[in-house]
Amino acid sequence: MEMKDKNVLITGGSSGLGKAMAKMLIGKGANVAITGRDKAKLEQIAKEIGAISIHADVSIEQDVLRTYSYFLQKFERLDVLINNAGIGAQRYAIDELDIEAMKKVYEVNVFGAAMMAKEAAKLFKKQKHGDIVNIASTASLKGYAGGTIYSSSKFALRGLSQDWQADLRPYNVRVINVNPSYVPTAFNNPSREEREEEANKLTSDEIAHAVVAALEMDSRGYIPELTVHATNPF
Repeated sequence: MEMKDKNVLITGGSSGLGKAMAKMLIGKGANVAITGRDKAKLEQIAKEIGAISIHADVSIEQDVLRTYSYFLQKFERLDVLINNAGIGAQRYAIDELDIEAMKKVYEVNVFGAAMMAKEAAKLFKKQKHGDIVNIASTASLKGYAGGTIYSSSKFALRGLSQDWQADLRPYNVRVINVNPSYVPTAFNNPSREEREEEANKLTSDEIAHAVVAALEMDSRGYIPELTVHATNPF
């Protein structure tokens, strides 16, 4: 798909992977809107990269509906949804699990992504085309000690990707699940400040490149799942 003049909505777009994807897509000529919960930061980044800002929390249904209303007022048509918004969690051994912390993560990583995709799917089925990209994690491929909350939320998102592929392929809609390995970003950083790049570790640009390359494939084909590792992170 040629990205020039395509209309793209990216959740969690004010830092890290979301910002990098937005910047790269804008560089390809796409029209991009980004969402985020920190209004000041969101507006600053949107201005910096040339995106439209939509202050919204994907875990709140009213915010999701308002996001789509505003986006369609601006662009009239949606071509790509990138479900990037996500939060991390403290590690808990199963016998010490905090269920309220688990619910909080699922509200964003699972239910938020599902609500965003639900509205996108309505549009895509009518227009008989569209792409959904879900940013999962390598934590969706293999569990780990203490990973009950975060890992399982990404396993759930990966499962949703497969469900939506089955739902939407008859309408020429592609659903692409992306599993980034560790990327030093503001994600799960209590200060929400961007971390410095680390030698041999992935950067947000590698993930952005993978996503854009998958989107640019001719729409007759698609990549159901894509995992990105650092070549030699040691």
